[in-house]
Amino acid sequence: MICIPIVNRTQGEIEADMASAAGLADVVELRLDYAPAADLRRLLERRTGPVIVTYRPSREGGAFTGPEDERLALLQRAVDLGAEYVDVEWDCVGRIRRGPRTKVIVSRHDFQRTPDDLVRLHAEIVRSGADIAKIACLARDLRDNLRIFDLLRASKHPTIALCMGELGLISRVLGRKFGNVLTYASLRPGSESAPGQITAAELRELYRYKKIRAATSIYGVIANPVAHSMSPAIHNAAFEEMGLHAVYVPLKVETDPVAFVKAFRSLDVQGYSVTLPHKEAILPAMDEVDELARKIGALNSVVNRNGRLLGTNTDVTAAVSALEEAFSDEPARRKPGNRSSLSGKRILLIGAGGAARAVAFGLVELGAKVMVANRTRERAARLAQELGCDSCALSEIGSYGADVLINTTSVGMSPNVKETPAPASVLRKDMVVFDAVYNPPETRLIREAKAAGCRTITGIAWFVNQAAAQFELWTGKPAPREVMERVIRKKLGALP
Repeated sequence: MICIPIVNRTQGEIEADMASAAGLADVVELRLDYAPAADLRRLLERRTGPVIVTYRPSREGGAFTGPEDERLALLQRAVDLGAEYVDVEWDCVGRIRRGPRTKVIVSRHDFQRTPDDLVRLHAEIVRSGADIAKIACLARDLRDNLRIFDLLRASKHPTIALCMGELGLISRVLGRKFGNVLTYASLRPGSESAPGQITAAELRELYRYKKIRAATSIYGVIANPVAHSMSPAIHNAAFEEMGLHAVYVPLKVETDPVAFVKAFRSLDVQGYSVTLPHKEAILPAMDEVDELARKIGALNSVVNRNGRLLGTNTDVTAAVSALEEAFSDEPARRKPGNRSSLSGKRILLIGAGGAARAVAFGLVELGAKVMVANRTRERAARLAQELGCDSCALSEIGSYGADVLINTTSVGMSPNVKETPAPASVLRKDMVVFDAVYNPPETRLIREAKAAGCRTITGIAWFVNQAAAQFELWTGKPAPREVMERVIRKKLGALP
């Protein structure tokens, strides 16, 4: 079930939001600690579906700071009036008299961490006589979610268990797969009752929450930061288009991708996208790395093949396809034996990270003359030496008469949209300018390139190409490219 908490402070606002939530929620939570003067009888008379009545004290993260007897009296009144559920804190459940029409949710919150003794705490809540046991705790590491999932899988008692905070988002989405009774989602941005809640519309539409079952396959993107990634939107839309029982989630891995992958093997994740800053550091976590990714020294895709993780890289073909289209009327994918339209082209590549390594490798293999430029000259030189090409400092790029300029850095990415990796003075008519940044869809670099008469390739082309290749690796089915591109353009405001 999806539960929408109502956190307004006036009777009229609460009633209006109850009506608005009716089409999105299976149950509405009346957070009366935000509105102690609300008319509970009237709210229950006007409900259009099941409600949870909650009067959360400050000690458990709520807004109520008054006398405990007053708080418990209101909860008792909710029971007497026949509310479908009341949420009672673990330390006072014995002070509520049960009613025949009301189920009691006994809850425990920890806003500091995920406790080590979750199993013991859960058992205590169950022994208290809870109809539904609830534990909500803060995730300080993605791996905290795994203990929540283990608890849900092992429990034979109706349970709500989730992690709060940004790192707990996956527990709100995936909990249904492991038997969670319900998850909480806000009615709109800004109306959250706890940290980490997403909107009910996002939960239903982006993550297709109501379709998640025990057999649903899990995919995700490993990144830091990850909150603004477009990957969940396009991959979940692709799964929907193809009728696949799968869900794709953001995975904010802050420091050690190898430790993350090792821990998350217990979830049997079927595929990962990998992006900044982990494309190189994640290699040791793989059971197998294909020849392309091994030569590049970076991967952006992981495929689960019967429990063995294969690392590969779809950045190369994605970038090369987009570039060849700019130089040739031939199909984007070259026929075997045909000479590439990129052979002999002078290419200025800005960046020396995982994406740059992939692109540089592909271009050198095709006979292009690559110059690597990076803010840190030493890093550019190391990459150039590995690939047998040249390097220079960013301050020197104006002296290289490039046919193609490619930006693989995050310079110019939202919200820093006024930045550019290359001054307008290096752009000239008929040069091809390829910016890997896709948010915004038209960066400052692309705008200035157009003004200079350059041919341009936006990051959307690269992003869709590499994502489509990932989808096909994971599923063995042709990717719905038009759907994927339409979704990302709409998300970025490039479509009405």
